Amino acid sequence: MRREADPHQLARDLLGREFDDLEADEQRVLRRVASGSFTGRDADELAQGHTTRGDRLADRVAEIGGSWGFIIGFGVVLMVWVVLNSGALKLLGLEPFDSYPFIFLNLMLSMLAAVQAPIILMSQNRQARKDRITARHDYEVNLRTQLEILRLAHRVEKLAQAAHAERKEAAEASPKD
Repeated sequence: MRREADPHQLARDLLGREFDDLEADEQRVLRRVASGSFTGRDADELAQGHTTRGDRLADRVAEIGGSWGFIIGFGVVLMVWVVLNSGALKLLGLEPFDSYPFIFLNLMLSMLAAVQAPIILMSQNRQARKDRITARHDYEVNLRTQLEILRLAHRVEKLAQAAHAERKEAAEASPKD
């Protein structure tokens, strides 16, 4: 069974600094390296753990509102609106409900933009928080990898020194011809 290493000693040996002088992320990684534990949950899992219904709705609105399907569909609706109110309804004997300059259409577009823009910004803010979690997780994984490589390099160096010392002792102990 493997015994736990001292994170303070690891900080001195591997990083050449005192444990208390390290940043919180570095201290956390050193504690995990010392205990032999994993880095924790995936960054996506952490971000999904704090999602509210409103967050999911904002993500969905941003996903739909930022798609080609929405743009094409919305363009079709606008064209139908303009065609109907420019004369197609008059040909059918009906009065246009929003004749040129399409004031009601402008009002609807303004209201849509006023509601859609903050919802998309909420989604972008949530994505930015998720990206920060991912970046912090990646930093921890990279730091842990570097620390493990340093630990292995120190072990290999100690083994090489021990093997060299054994060869030297064996050479001194053997009778010379």
